[in-house]
Amino acid sequence: MRHKSKSSINWLCLLACFGLSACQILSSADQIAATVDATDQNKTPISFDSVRAKDPQSRIGAKGHPKVLSANGGAYESQQLDELLAVIVGRLVTHTNEPDRAYDITVLDSPSVNAFALPGGYLYVTRGLLALANDASEVAAVLAHEMAHVSSNHGVLRSRQAKAVDIADRVTSEVVTNPIVAKVAKASTEKRLATFSKKQELQADAVGIKLLGEAGYDPFAAARFLEAMEQYAAWGSASNNGASDMSSSHPSTPRRIELARRHARLFGPEGTGERKQARYLDGLDGLIFGDQGGDGVIRGKTFSHARLGVTFSVPEQYDLINRDDAVLASGPNETAIRFDAEKKGLGLTTPANYLKSGWVNGLIESSVKSMKIDGLAAASAEAVAGDWKFAVTVIDFQRRYYRFIMAAPKSTPNIVPISAAVSGSFRKMTAADKAALKPLRLKVIDVRPGDTVASLSRQMQGVSRQTGLFRSLNGLTRGQQLVAGSRVKLVVN
Repeated sequence: MRHKSKSSINWLCLLACFGLSACQILSSADQIAATVDATDQNKTPISFDSVRAKDPQSRIGAKGHPKVLSANGGAYESQQLDELLAVIVGRLVTHTNEPDRAYDITVLDSPSVNAFALPGGYLYVTRGLLALANDASEVAAVLAHEMAHVSSNHGVLRSRQAKAVDIADRVTSEVVTNPIVAKVAKASTEKRLATFSKKQELQADAVGIKLLGEAGYDPFAAARFLEAMEQYAAWGSASNNGASDMSSSHPSTPRRIELARRHARLFGPEGTGERKQARYLDGLDGLIFGDQGGDGVIRGKTFSHARLGVTFSVPEQYDLINRDDAVLASGPNETAIRFDAEKKGLGLTTPANYLKSGWVNGLIESSVKSMKIDGLAAASAEAVAGDWKFAVTVIDFQRRYYRFIMAAPKSTPNIVPISAAVSGSFRKMTAADKAALKPLRLKVIDVRPGDTVASLSRQMQGVSRQTGLFRSLNGLTRGQQLVAGSRVKLVVN
């Protein structure tokens, strides 16, 4: 949770959604269209800078680069990772059909599993994605996919398609007077855009796997990493239902996996190509895993924010996720909890008055109660809106109101005790608490005789559902056992 406020609550925000972000292509269609046909035909590269200078799209990437860094935690500094990724990119580039395009790679300091591409050969992977990969061929598969987006000018096409949707939206809102007809027309246009985007992704998969195989890497790595992402999404999902769609605008993972295997078989049976696992795992040892700490960290069932100096915990059956605007906890029976903060306004002298100030829809005023939590002034109340009911607690600390909002279907039994337990765990952090809040890291170890998934999972620290995460991080399917002498990743404090 970042240090900022929100003036009102949208109850729908309480229904937390968990999953992986899909890869993105960032571009400006107008800028690219004005320069893409002016490519210099001199194909004698002299240096990285001179090659990039001749790329008409490089200015677009250079302009967008600071925005990508700002939105994704900045660059993650690691010389061993930089060297490792430079080798992978360099090997792929030698087998592209674009000898006059310069690519470079930036590791983003983000725990999410994601990859990006900007026009002009700017490639990005998050440290969260690197943590999930188990060998160099899997990372190469991701990068080859992103390079395929760049070489196919998908940024141009997607931006133009988005512009067409914008025009269609204006037509339906300004010309079509029947609201039902307008909604149908808009939905149809949006569906066409989503389908187009799926085609882009599948095309990038095909081109990327071809590049992967021609570069000598294991072509089946693409399918293997898609499976790892699906397994990781299931672990990270609060409902743990294994939803396979990364987003509505991307192909379902099972279909992508099957198509990826089909493309890979053109290079031979499984086992074809190099994985380069040992060198890759060496490069991962010590990589920060999960939240860095600047905007709060999650350790098991506890959230702590050293800069704000606050911490709280949720029950065992709830799962936490740290977003920019709030911390969300999702639990059984469609219950959810939102934690955020708002700066105190003028004239609201008590938490009880703040609860009655109009931002809580459906507030039951007779339920408002004042109390103390960790010696701080606080108040709680109940609310009902639509088919949902809510338990709200506000705590006054350092010129902010910290808010716990629990939501549940109306049919759910009394949620006040759970809400009270969570908000009651809120406390001020001590200097020792803050000093102990160090980031988690990956530790690569050798599997010894007698080691099992269960025994090594128990060594995982600061994370929930250790066994599921251990299997996901190490590409182990359900029921698959460890082999002595192999190497695996642990998360340790």
